[in-house]
Amino acid sequence: MLDLKNLQNNFDEVAKKLKNKKVDENLLKQLAEIFIELKKEKTALEELQAFQNKFSKELVNAQDKEDLKVKLSENKNKINEQNQKVNILEDKLENIAHSIPNIPDNIVPIGEDEDENVEIKKVLTPPNFDFEPKEHHDLGENLDWLDFVRGVKISESRFCVLKNEGALLSRALVNYMIDFNRSRGFNFVNVPYLVNSATMFGTGQLPKFKDDMYKVEDEDLYLISTSEIPVTNLYSGEILASENLPIKMTCYSACFRKEAGSAGRDTRGIIRQHQFEKVELVSITKPEQSDSVFNEMVECASDLLSSLGLAHRHLMLCTGDLGFSAAKTIDLEVWIPSQNKYREISSVSNCRDFQARRAKIRYKNDQGKNELVHTLNGSSLAVGRTLVAIMENYQDRDGKIIIPDVLRKYF
Repeated sequence: MLDLKNLQNNFDEVAKKLKNKKVDENLLKQLAEIFIELKKEKTALEELQAFQNKFSKELVNAQDKEDLKVKLSENKNKINEQNQKVNILEDKLENIAHSIPNIPDNIVPIGEDEDENVEIKKVLTPPNFDFEPKEHHDLGENLDWLDFVRGVKISESRFCVLKNEGALLSRALVNYMIDFNRSRGFNFVNVPYLVNSATMFGTGQLPKFKDDMYKVEDEDLYLISTSEIPVTNLYSGEILASENLPIKMTCYSACFRKEAGSAGRDTRGIIRQHQFEKVELVSITKPEQSDSVFNEMVECASDLLSSLGLAHRHLMLCTGDLGFSAAKTIDLEVWIPSQNKYREISSVSNCRDFQARRAKIRYKNDQGKNELVHTLNGSSLAVGRTLVAIMENYQDRDGKIIIPDVLRKYF
């Protein structure tokens, strides 16, 4: 959640940055009006409280005590009424703030959408085929690795069954990713796939993205859309010791998304599914550590792709494509031969203190004061999309798939 004091004290500057992130101008105008009204009502409250404090002290020596008692009693009622006005406005302000995204960092390029993201660098060279490369869903069906018909039969569209070597390759990728991340200092955790609404609120999924979540009927439980949600919230409501930071974690989970608004995109294959698997990186840091840890996480995911021999590129997301909780994000896009372009496979974000404020995650700084941590998250990697990339980049003329060397020991 936004720092409301910062928003109030630097409203024009913050509002300008939020407009670049496509926040409705009417919403910002409404916030400004509430700030003005709240300031007026707080001033009135302070005046009433000052009257109460001053004349309560003078009551002992007052000549007309009964008259002053009546005035103090009336003033006390006014204080209670004024307190209610202030509380209502503060609640109104906070409810609106819950739906306002994080402020983008100054380094983030200003842009409308994904077309204005900025390429930072390319890593490795895409393969050259002396034949027309097949799409992963054709390869998968021909090899009996992917069964879309039965996936739809037992569920609905955008579900798939992995079989035979396809299922084994998926499992090998999960194990390899976890081992790779652990070798980079990220501790493995295993968390629930069902979490409560407070947890969903902490990382920014609720209330704004409620309609994109799968909810358990009649229970305060939601299926996670990423393991960032439970892993970040492991420390919600806690005050961490400074010497224990940064905390760096990696986690494997299934993820569940309704994918609202994705109609017409990637309708074939497993690039965009309602259920998918992902290995995630999550870090909790002191503010001064977060940029260096962010770079670590980007390089970890990039080096993982390189170790699999997969060509990819780094993109800095522009303001119009930046996620709700993110202050800055670098996407990694892997080369997909059949589409002759790069597609997102990892997204690494620094959320600064935005999620920490919502989840109340703090640490005791060197001065002994409680301060909000910074939270970071990143895919390392989306398992299904990595499977797609390997199938398409490692295919041969006969439609068979060569298994990358680093994965062979997992078979």
